[in-house]
Amino acid sequence: MTRTSSAPAVTRTSSAPLRSPVAALLAVLLAASGVLLGAGGAQAAGYRYWSFWEGDGKSWAYATQGPSLVRPDDGTVQGFRFAVSEDSADADRPRHAPDFGAICADTPAKGGAKRVALVIDPGTTEDAPAGEKPPALRTACAQVAADASSAEALASVAKPLRYDSSAMICAISGYPKSGCGEQVSGDGSKKDGSGKPTDDASASASASDSASSAPAADDGDSGGGPSAGLLLGIGAVLLLGVAAVFQARRRR
Repeated sequence: MTRTSSAPAVTRTSSAPLRSPVAALLAVLLAASGVLLGAGGAQAAGYRYWSFWEGDGKSWAYATQGPSLVRPDDGTVQGFRFAVSEDSADADRPRHAPDFGAICADTPAKGGAKRVALVIDPGTTEDAPAGEKPPALRTACAQVAADASSAEALASVAKPLRYDSSAMICAISGYPKSGCGEQVSGDGSKKDGSGKPTDDASASASASDSASSAPAADDGDSGGGPSAGLLLGIGAVLLLGVAAVFQARRRR
């Protein structure tokens, strides 16, 4: 009877309960990390808006100023494309060559006026707001006063236009009916017609100046990957989990 010790019984009864909470805690931490990382991946988003482009006869370049600021010369080609994109580097170009000769072939030069070739590309059904269908791509040769802005040239051939308070174009020829640069979720797999990876009161064409045709990103938006705050949060959760495990071991 004196050989019997209670120590093994104490060890068995104390370690078993510890293993279960620690394992459960680790499982919860791993699940939480997966959810947080998944949420970070799902943050990839874009904006649905009309982007503004300038052509050089062969290719398109994203405009660095808004159409109300630019005063194009005679013979200029400019484009407008409606699509969902994350930023100017990701924006879809107009799907028509910037060919002034072809677009303005039937518009002869006139004294005191200038000709601006315009490509107006409403994009694809994939980029269209819910319940709307994009009109067909079209070109137009705007013949306007020599000092007219790009916005005035566009207004002369594509009314009605709709702008927001910062002079960003919200609608051209009434498309889309509502919305303006709204954020939409995206997974990075969207394609346009060229296969490139790729989402209200009326104002006059001379609305207040805007530095860019792209909508401003929300504060803290980091594009497609997890934000720094999210990563710090994951790290904090994992550190708390490790601390809890060590604390549980010390109590055994």
